[in-house]
Amino acid sequence: MAKCHRNNVGSIALDHRHSAKNATAGGHFRLLRRMIFDAVSCGGTSRYRYRQRGGDNGNGGDFSSAESHREKEEERSEKLSDLLNAVESETEAEAKKKEEALTELKRVVTELRGEDFTNRQIAAASVRSLAKEDSEARANLAMLGAIPPLVGMLDSEDAHSQIASLYALLNLGIGNDANKAAIVKIGAVHKMLKLIESSGSDSSASEAIVANFLGLSALDSNKPIIGSSGAIPFLVRTLKNLDDSKIESKSQVKQDALRALYNLSIFQSNVSVILETDLVRFLVNAIGDMEVSERSLAILSNIVSTPEGRKAISGVKDAIPILVDGLSWTDSPECQEKASYVLMVMAHKAYGDRRVMIEAGIVSSLLELTLVGTTLAQKRASRILECLRMDKGKQVSGSYGGNLGVSAPICGSTSKGGLVEEEDGVMSEEKKAVKQLVQQSLQNNMMKIVKRANLRQDLVPSGHFASLTSSSTSKSLPF
Repeated sequence: MAKCHRNNVGSIALDHRHSAKNATAGGHFRLLRRMIFDAVSCGGTSRYRYRQRGGDNGNGGDFSSAESHREKEEERSEKLSDLLNAVESETEAEAKKKEEALTELKRVVTELRGEDFTNRQIAAASVRSLAKEDSEARANLAMLGAIPPLVGMLDSEDAHSQIASLYALLNLGIGNDANKAAIVKIGAVHKMLKLIESSGSDSSASEAIVANFLGLSALDSNKPIIGSSGAIPFLVRTLKNLDDSKIESKSQVKQDALRALYNLSIFQSNVSVILETDLVRFLVNAIGDMEVSERSLAILSNIVSTPEGRKAISGVKDAIPILVDGLSWTDSPECQEKASYVLMVMAHKAYGDRRVMIEAGIVSSLLELTLVGTTLAQKRASRILECLRMDKGKQVSGSYGGNLGVSAPICGSTSKGGLVEEEDGVMSEEKKAVKQLVQQSLQNNMMKIVKRANLRQDLVPSGHFASLTSSSTSKSLPF
């Protein structure tokens, strides 16, 4: 009886297996279903045999109970069968839906390759729509060969076809590195730049090309190709034109251009191309416009990594005072961090820049930043202060060494004692000046902190904090 029960369950699974129409979509579910049925049938049989063994041992096996148990197991098997049938039906419906979607993609790609001009334009618009939010469609369209005809449409003389193909390519590259590489490899960047030259002042085409350069430049392997193609001067011109026009509706295009330039500036060889334009001056003068300040400082952070870049930044009028002013933007911690990074690299590399920083009043801003800035800004401010402190020590040591060489006595002279007294006097004056500056800055900073915390003014322990600061060191802090 138990054997018949197992065969009945097995026949259910086999019948459904042979009735399946879509082997690829339903194969896994049929296998899972067979395993479930085997487990259920084996469990029922083992329990039945246990009862039968109990009867053989003289315990009087309850065959009526076994029959009842068999009926319950059959009922359970039927319910499981119905459930698995429903799951398989849903799987087949989903597979059918995917098959229909793939058929639609094939039709679109076929129209893209066709000779009918109107159908190609409609197909490009379809690619743009299909690839906008569907990552699977992007991959499938590329595999079906949608990219080459879209790039070829950039040579069209019809502006609407050009725009449709540009946005279709843009959406195909979203989140798909393989598509980005394929678009650049097939020569789309040069065609886009050629399109700019031919279309003149067509703002729609420029906006679409800027967006494409932003997406394509996110891939590291594309950065040197785009940077050497002439895209950087185009992006800089676009930025300047948008800045002159003051059209607020174009703010997204400005952000896209800045982000594309940031991506390209990551690749160090592109920095020399950037320096051939006047982008550095534009970026320095843009600091203060909160809409673009952070992006501008981010690009400068990449440019300052090369000696030519540091020289270009120092050569812009009032560049260092503008950067020093950015250190006090407490409402924009990101700008503080980036401005402190640019200044830190410049202070580490050039004495002339350190001198200009001191003249611009950087010390008080740095002291404030070490107290109320973010952790990263505090570390960078401490590094700059360390550079300035070491530079001051070398300067003092060098001046005294020079005096000894010129006025050293020949013999028996008492000028040595006078020199020591003079040295002590100068050092004491310098220490007094530094101490006064530190105390004044700390007092101002603590007043600001007290205001923010709404504490009483007489609670400020200025002397204690001054002593702590004067005895602290920032040597070897990471950045």
